[in-house]
Amino acid sequence: MINLMSDTVTQPGKTMREYMMNAEVGDDVFGQDPSINALEAKMANMFGKEAAVFCPSGTMTNQIAIKVHTQPLDEVICDHLSHIYQYETAGYAYNAGVGINLIEGTNGKITVSQVEAAIKPVFDWLPITKLVVLENTCNKGGGSYYTLDEIRPIHQLCREKNLKLHLDGARLFNALVETSESTIDVGALFDSVSICLSKGLGAPVGSVLIGDSDFINQARRVRKVMGGGMRQAGILAAACIYALDNNIDRLKEDNIKAKELGNLLIKMPYVEMVRPVKSNIVLFDVRAPETAATFREKLEQQGILASSFGPQTVRMVTHLDYSEDKHQEVLSKLEAMSH
Repeated sequence: MINLMSDTVTQPGKTMREYMMNAEVGDDVFGQDPSINALEAKMANMFGKEAAVFCPSGTMTNQIAIKVHTQPLDEVICDHLSHIYQYETAGYAYNAGVGINLIEGTNGKITVSQVEAAIKPVFDWLPITKLVVLENTCNKGGGSYYTLDEIRPIHQLCREKNLKLHLDGARLFNALVETSESTIDVGALFDSVSICLSKGLGAPVGSVLIGDSDFINQARRVRKVMGGGMRQAGILAAACIYALDNNIDRLKEDNIKAKELGNLLIKMPYVEMVRPVKSNIVLFDVRAPETAATFREKLEQQGILASSFGPQTVRMVTHLDYSEDKHQEVLSKLEAMSH
């Protein structure tokens, strides 16, 4: 089967596995795992921050950031398509005791004027606006991304209003290979950054939360209480280091393949519309009476796996293990399905 359900389905290759098996390890709860320490230092340096902490998942790094940046009865501003709202089990309420203020942006992207309008006045009966979260790229927005020029005014507003700004950068590198912007410049605009290494970059497990030293010291305590303190996890950190060293530039290939899929799908009679394909995610609506579920069954019969993103919406995600040969096969089969 050709698996386009997600870029989380990637398998660590032979070289990455060898790198993992040769990793020097220790007890990370005591700060004694050399491979984890090296990964954290590498990522902090990459974004121009003081420190970082390695976690099992991007959900954990996001939830830790929300917890550290806020107090109970505070409020988080984000787009209504944000991962922290859609796919983290209302963790903002469960872990941090905060409310969420949803903005309806464009394909998951919000503007400075929308953020400013959403900031609550200070009354006893309202939550206190404390944190803004941006997602880059936006999963449910079809892989849409912010440029630095779009982020800067939001950053400036947050400084003026004494708000914290967090980046859910789960697929950030898919955006940066398109914009050619630097991680240092990204880091300068955010109080904290979450980076997932188990998606397009191909590591089997792991995300990193990046920020200043005081923030990361608190983040480590929250990681521990969430059960994220790991021992000889340097085997996992080694895979992440390998991914950062070898798999960033090739993300451009995934983005190109996704755009080619989008360009073909929009011409197919069974497709109603395709959202703009900006990176490695393709979201398209099938034409009634077809549904996402029935179309996915037809795809599966052709040896292709995709995921449903709504009653009519199908998602395909390109990734490290989706070779050019597989890509040509999928394009051919999608075209044949129109006959």
